Amino acid sequence: MNLTGKTALVTGASRGIGKAIALELAEQQIKRLILVARDRQKLAEVSAEIEARDVEVVTLALDLTQPVATNIAIAQAWRSYGPIDLLINCAGVAHQTPFLQSQHPKVEEEVSLNLIGMFTIVRLIARRMAARREGTIVNVSSLMGKVAAPTMATYSATKFAIVGFTQALRTELAPYNIRVSALLPSLTQTDMVRDLKLFRWVMPMTPEEVARSLITGLKRDAPEILVGWQSHLAVWCQRIFPRLLERILLMAAPLSPSKTL
Repeated sequence: MNLTGKTALVTGASRGIGKAIALELAEQQIKRLILVARDRQKLAEVSAEIEARDVEVVTLALDLTQPVATNIAIAQAWRSYGPIDLLINCAGVAHQTPFLQSQHPKVEEEVSLNLIGMFTIVRLIARRMAARREGTIVNVSSLMGKVAAPTMATYSATKFAIVGFTQALRTELAPYNIRVSALLPSLTQTDMVRDLKLFRWVMPMTPEEVARSLITGLKRDAPEILVGWQSHLAVWCQRIFPRLLERILLMAAPLSPSKTL
């Protein structure tokens, strides 16, 4: 995909991988960036960084779990700024806890944002892309969308679902000349993971590494973009030695027995 002169919308753009992707797109001579996140102040800070690179920036302070507000904002943005050529879905949340100690509100939050929020904005933009018969959609999953992680059951479930959703869309939307890809980074050094207990032997990567891998994958029109050698090794091991990988994950996971369930 040639990004020169294009318009991209990035969700979860106020921090972490979403922010890094927005900044990397600005380096690729993209024409306009529409940045979506809930935190208006952080969006403004990212916007200032990008505008210094002579790229037009639009910020939308949106909660993607609110479909009516999202629908109105996207319709207005499309009318005001023209078609969106590239949609990158980075918005997400992760909670870590052994499943037997999990709390329903946190489970709902992960499902609502990671899945329903993504479905909402993809549906709104994919319909408009289909009418133009052109567009690219990237859904950010995770290595945990291929290899489920103990203490991250709901998060893993949402990321597996994103991979399946992306695969189905890739086939459905191909007749409309819409390309759909999944980005699958391994553990990344972001604000979201600061409070997580890290898995043993896992070496976190930087958001900038993930962003550069995305650009490479877009140029190759890759259907799935695995980021980092650890991801490739884990997926290979899952296919060839699944039981061995389960044992390794159990040893690596930060599990701690609880006296109360």
